[in-house]
Amino acid sequence: MTDRTYTLHFDAPDCNKSNIGLVGGKNASLGELMEAGEEVQVPPGFAVTTDFYQAFLEEQSLGDYITERLSTVDIDDDNAVADASADIREHIESAAFPEFLADELESSWRRLQAETGTDDLQVAVRSSATAEDLPDASFAGQQDTYLNVTDFESVAERTKECMASLFTARAITYREKHGFDRDEVLISVGIQKMVEARTSGVMFTLNPSNGDQSKVRIESNWGLGEAVVSGTVTPDSFLVDKPVYKIVDRNVKEKDVMTVPTDAGTEEVEIDDDRRDVPSITADEIVKLTDLAKAIERHYDEPQDIEWAIEESDDDKRFYILQSRPETTWNDEDEDGNADAGVSRTTSSTAERILDRL
Repeated sequence: MTDRTYTLHFDAPDCNKSNIGLVGGKNASLGELMEAGEEVQVPPGFAVTTDFYQAFLEEQSLGDYITERLSTVDIDDDNAVADASADIREHIESAAFPEFLADELESSWRRLQAETGTDDLQVAVRSSATAEDLPDASFAGQQDTYLNVTDFESVAERTKECMASLFTARAITYREKHGFDRDEVLISVGIQKMVEARTSGVMFTLNPSNGDQSKVRIESNWGLGEAVVSGTVTPDSFLVDKPVYKIVDRNVKEKDVMTVPTDAGTEEVEIDDDRRDVPSITADEIVKLTDLAKAIERHYDEPQDIEWAIEESDDDKRFYILQSRPETTWNDEDEDGNADAGVSRTTSSTAERILDRL
């Protein structure tokens, strides 16, 4: 097992799209973003790799148990699938990481604490499956994410729970019905510093309503971005002309709730009355976000769907990019060069984007 890589920090040269099989789609994207230019800031973190996941299953004989447990399940029987899912997840979550894996995980955690300069580190623990970017299958939203995790013991438990979420009932059924063997879809886990966001949201490097690539659509709300991507609030929305940075459409909503970190993770709280109908980003911030959107699109050479956050303390303001993925509504075109028509396609794609972030 000495030739295996059990953890890999996002700034490592090997954490990129060529190593999705090791770090999964989300973690590979975060590593790629580190190469998108000095102006693109990504919160530091590391991947718990598929090598770690496979070694864990091997050392605790979990792979044999999973194979045996699934071998007799009628995939068309929802209750049977749910029972198998519960059994498998319980076995994974109750098993201990072998000492060499626990030591590796703790070593990377301590390094991340040192990089961020704090012992009170708060992180997001996100699943990063290897099949997320397959062109002929959608694994969006099938695995878990945990926010505002604050100590190593919790990080280890949440990591295990993310791995176990590879065997949700939905994920089991999807893989079986689409002919994926268990060993074809593996899971990595991302451990990333949480941003204390004043404002956050998403942006698309085109107009998602018509595919116009001369525009950037920016959506924002106060607090963490979960209220935006989950659809809990209708965010502020700005359509920007890329070449001249002109805001050609502006829709500031009355925003009732925002997501904030708590000791138990996150919660939704009411927004103060004096901020509800105030734009959650300024004109200067829109210009900066547009610059970042253009830089990231140039790096990937295709339209992107981007998560971002602004952290502000006194006179210090930082713009962070939390994720970037290919924009899915307009990147796939039919034989005539037109994106598939119809409201149903746009609605479906938006739902997939929301699921993929959760």
